[in-house]
Amino acid sequence: MAAPKVNQNFNMTATTMAGLEEVLAQELTDLGAKYVKVGVRAVTFSGNQYLLYQANLWCRTAIRILKPFAQFKARDEKELYLKVREQDWSQFMGVNDTFAINAVVSRSTFEHSLYVSQLTKDAIVDQFRDATGQRPSIDVATPDIRINLHMHENIVSLALDSSGDSLHRRGYRQQTNVAPLNEVLAAGILLLSGWDKKTTLYDPMCGSGTFLTEAALLAHNIAPGMYRRDYGFMRWPDYDANLYNRVYQDALALEDTENDVKIYGSDIDPDFVEAAQNNLAFAEIDQYVQPLQVLDFAKATKPTEKGLLIMNPPYGERIGRDTDMDELYKLIGDTLKSNFQDWDACIFTGNLEAAKRIGLKPSRRIPLYNGPIESRLFKYELYSGTRKEKEGAPAE
Repeated sequence: MAAPKVNQNFNMTATTMAGLEEVLAQELTDLGAKYVKVGVRAVTFSGNQYLLYQANLWCRTAIRILKPFAQFKARDEKELYLKVREQDWSQFMGVNDTFAINAVVSRSTFEHSLYVSQLTKDAIVDQFRDATGQRPSIDVATPDIRINLHMHENIVSLALDSSGDSLHRRGYRQQTNVAPLNEVLAAGILLLSGWDKKTTLYDPMCGSGTFLTEAALLAHNIAPGMYRRDYGFMRWPDYDANLYNRVYQDALALEDTENDVKIYGSDIDPDFVEAAQNNLAFAEIDQYVQPLQVLDFAKATKPTEKGLLIMNPPYGERIGRDTDMDELYKLIGDTLKSNFQDWDACIFTGNLEAAKRIGLKPSRRIPLYNGPIESRLFKYELYSGTRKEKEGAPAE
């Protein structure tokens, strides 16, 4: 791969989770990306190599940053094989490199992404074997080069995956609970909540502390990728270590140590509280979060006069099967009404039936997914006295 000039712009695609596309588009715009366009679970944009490294380091709601390099039509398996083989793969890898192909196929004559991956792999391997007598090897787990193939209505797009591991794997989480919240989803929920990074934030069902960690990173302007030591682009032929070091040092300099926002967390399970505290300490941000408490949510009270409560209660899908979900969600509503007046609350859940038992009218309902689980982010405005002053006010 010929090394591009640092300031030379090229097209990129950032993938994300359904419902977070607009949030990611704003993140990329804030980084200086050009021609930002929202798609389905993806955002396309343009920028230079500095921005490619920067997007991997800074984007809280991106899963992968892809660099497309080819697009063509393939009506059948022979055409797919020939078109893939036409690409000059020596630009991207050598015979001693390992590679993996991530294929996504929709509305095409090809029915199985695994078959498309196999054909693509054969074309690449055959090109190297014919040219050199040797072939690169497949490594699905930790390849040197990850290739993304997207096929829709027989139009094939090929891209290099600059991220390597999914960007939700921040590198700060040492211990988890039974069903930890995905870091990208947690960051997206915080950004969708409207939190201003100055108002007190409290997670009373903190689990292993994902909301708390992502909130501390956000409030103190710490790049979520600071804890990772490995990205896919580091094994590309055009990798510029000096440029990445500049991106990293620039990010370090932007940490806001002066923000004195109060972030609180608690959980009924002492093991979860310990895990969350350990994760915060490992990320070296425990000084930005108040000491965590072992506390039943029914006994939780607001730590300051105003604030934002955020939580991801059990759904009954993977945990809490022995718990009566209707009772739990009624308890959540009752506790919010009696103990958190004048606060806002954001509740993220995949149990939409049980959520009706909260008994409060949400000001916003944002559809999201937690893996395959259709979910909602409900935002509630809690206030003292009657609703009279709120009647007639336009919804958010």
